[in-house]
Amino acid sequence: KKNIKWLSDNMLLQLKSGDKINQLRHVLFLKDMAGVHAYMKKHRDIIKPKFDLIDMILHEELDELEIAKWENPKGGYFINLELKNGMALRVWELCKSAGVMITPAGSTFPYGRDEEDKYLRLEPTYPPMNELKKAVRLLCLAIKIAYCEKFGI
Repeated sequence: KKNIKWLSDNMLLQLKSGDKINQLRHVLFLKDMAGVHAYMKKHRDIIKPKFDLIDMILHEELDELEIAKWENPKGGYFINLELKNGMALRVWELCKSAGVMITPAGSTFPYGRDEEDKYLRLEPTYPPMNELKKAVRLLCLAIKIAYCEKFGI
């Protein structure tokens, strides 16, 4: 019982430290900052075209309608999509029902509570380009449908 109590009391401290074995793997693989930069360039070469594709389709589909805002990020893994108030959950539901999984509405807020229900976070790193293209077109359609429903158009 004493050992279990000691382990329980001290285990939390161990969990807060870094994973030293994994850190060593990274050091051995990347070697130095030049290795980090070279690896990140390879990563950028893979995912930048996906971000560019999303940006292009969003502009094509939504610019004239003025119902959404976003910025093509200069780093990171997400595109923050700002819709009109009260639309994010409905857009997410429409996408989900059509088989397109996007990050749940409100996920950028503590406890997932977006009081204005207007923000979605897009994560384009996983799907292949041909699937991503279809998914973003469907996302744009869902945005248009949600807008029409919300504002009675």
